[in-house]
This record gives sequence, structure tokens and C-alpha cells, in this order.
Amino acid sequence: MVVRFRKKSRRMRGSKTHGWGMKKKHRGAGSQGGRGQAGMLKHKKSWMIMNEPNHFGERGFKVPLEVKSKVKAITLKDLDVLAKKLNKNEIDISELGFDKVLSNGKLTQPLTIKAKKFVDKAKQKIEDAGGKAIENV
Repeated sequence: MVVRFRKKSRRMRGSKTHGWGMKKKHRGAGSQGGRGQAGMLKHKKSWMIMNEPNHFGERGFKVPLEVKSKVKAITLKDLDVLAKKLNKNEIDISELGFDKVLSNGKLTQPLTIKAKKFVDKAKQKIEDAGGKAIENV
């Protein structure tokens, strides 16, 4: 057997608000200006700007992966110090985890340097010191 209750309105004959307080209350979603996120670009826009300014979308732009992946570089000054510590005249940069040789600093000894990329000025400085710049691809 199903238990059925009478409607509240039937019990509260003569009451103006039927137990919901002020006259405007209990009028469905229309009293709130829609359900959920409704009206965020229209009638609730000022609320959104004040309380959730970053609600719609993302700002700025996404950097492509090619730009994000940085080329690891090392300077001639660092290579000179490294060659003195290792007592080597031949250095392969890719084994050390670098890709490019920059021209900052100067070489005090002739070195043979292997790398994927060289700055033109770095090549010139290596050859002026009596060394060789070899590009591996």
C-alpha cells in the first residue's frame, strides 16, 4: 500500500505564504534568476566579475612545444675550465648533455670540440686558439 500525503496547500487554507515566509520566496528557479550558471554573461555578470573573474576561458596564449623545449648551451669559458679539470683536449658536448656552444669567454688552450651547433663567433674563437670545431648532426 502506498502512503499518500495531502498537499501542504490543502492543510494551510487561509495562509498567505503556506509556510515559506515572505511572499516572494518559494517561486522556483525564477526567483534566483535561473539555475546554476545561467545568466553569467547577462543579468548575473556583475556577480561573476566580483566573485569569479576567471570563470570564462583561459587568459593569454599557449606556447608551442618547439619554443618550450630549450636548447642547452655552454660557453667557451666553461669549456676551458672543464678541459683543465678533465685534462682533455677533446670534448664531446653531447655526452655532457649540452647542444650548443656559445662564444662567451675565451680559450687559453687549443681544444677539439664536438657539438650539434656552434655560434659563428665561438667557431672563430676556437680556431684562433688553435683548436677545431666539429659539428655532429
